[in-house]
Amino acid sequence: MDFIREFDRIILEVSSVLGKPIEKHKYRIIDRGVPHQPKTLPLQMMGIYTFCYNGEFLKIGKAGPNSNARFLSQHYNPRSARSTLAASILQDDRMQGIGINESIVGQWIRNNCRRVDILLDSDLGIFSLELIEASLHYKYEPAYEGFIAQR
Repeated sequence: MDFIREFDRIILEVSSVLGKPIEKHKYRIIDRGVPHQPKTLPLQMMGIYTFCYNGEFLKIGKAGPNSNARFLSQHYNPRSARSTLAASILQDDRMQGIGINESIVGQWIRNNCRRVDILLDSDLGIFSLELIEASLHYKYEPAYEGFIAQR
């Protein structure tokens, strides 16, 4: 699937229908592929990160301009923060049969999950970041977002 084209369309259509289109030169979409290597959040930027495995989005999240650790590394370590992709994978019964444990989960994510990032100029403001994240949540319903009981 061409996530760059799809995400670009979502950003333009959702922001335009609200009367505040986000201009193309204010963001970049980077498909890091599978395997992937996470990159630092550039200065004066904020970001959306997405992780997809076997055609299913596992995690879609955001990092403000001062949250480089969240963007770069926390999701690969189950002990780095309260809600990480690594911790969610380790708690998922469906993932137990493939031999993932705490010591290898970060490398497993890098080797098996497709990561696509959206980098936005920080001057767009936090509401634009939250709008895009929420739009992607709505469209793709990532497995490890929100509470299962509330779905």
